Amino acid sequence: MKRTVLRVDGADHRKFLQDLVTNNLGGLDRGLVYAGLLTPQGKYLFDFFLIPADGAIWIDVAADRAQALGQRLTMYRLRADVAIAPMDVVVTRGFGPAPEGAFADPRLRALGWRAYGAQMPSSDDAGEWDALRVAHCVPETGVELIADQSYILECGFERLNGVDFRKGCYVGQEVTARMKHKTELKKGLVTVGVEGAAPVGTDIDAGGKAAGALFTQADGQGIAYLRFDRAKGLMTAGDAVVRRLD
Repeated sequence: MKRTVLRVDGADHRKFLQDLVTNNLGGLDRGLVYAGLLTPQGKYLFDFFLIPADGAIWIDVAADRAQALGQRLTMYRLRADVAIAPMDVVVTRGFGPAPEGAFADPRLRALGWRAYGAQMPSSDDAGEWDALRVAHCVPETGVELIADQSYILECGFERLNGVDFRKGCYVGQEVTARMKHKTELKKGLVTVGVEGAAPVGTDIDAGGKAAGALFTQADGQGIAYLRFDRAKGLMTAGDAVVRRLD
């Protein structure tokens, strides 16, 4: 897990982020807030954890997306009194009882805790985390969550406490609200049964019709992005056989 922490401070920093991200920063009074930053057209760009800090907000983001996020935030800054800078902070995650100073993962209780600062004893085995993500259908930055392509409601952000429909405007809010209130989702991420294995991103075929794509796999299951109207019966993804579990 390679993560980078950005510090956002200045007199306007809280309103600045509140007007941009998908979730309500009021949740910082209780701990971490999981949120995303979207394009004006409502497509996913970044997902991250917001961390309450004295006089600032820290942003825990995938390391390979940190520079682009900093640039995007700087673009929106305009004349606001806001400063954005990377920090030298160790990010740790784990299961079981949380160490002193750690925060519960706000997406799901099963995802354990996250801590910032000194390195703490943790569970950070990639295979174990992938199996947990698959079992709970939790998308990962750059794997199931694809910049300029994914829509957060199709990726489970509502279930994962990553979007607030009462907070007011943010970038991409209009499209997201329309998907929530005026349409029924016809595509989305689900956990599927998998026999065999296939490279991440392999297309799924259902009776000769494109039905989606298969992503992370572990313990006979996988996360798949499916067209619900076509995802019926046994499907194939390369050499793997895929089936819906619901």
